Amino acid sequence: MDYVSALLPPVVMAAFFIGLVVTIVKSQGGPNKAKEDAVVDAAYARAEATRQADGTAAS
Repeated sequence: MDYVSALLPPVVMAAFFIGLVVTIVKSQGGPNKAKEDAVVDAAYARAEATRQADGTAAS
């Protein structure tokens, strides 16, 4: 039974990691993608406008 107790933690961690990766992949895109993209675009535009108002050069 020592082999079971030795193998159980890595197997459980691997299962949770696979579940995490699957969840991340499934959450990409979908109906909220356009909304998330719009939020990022608005934040980028706001930062760009602030940078231009300050007169700093583009990097």
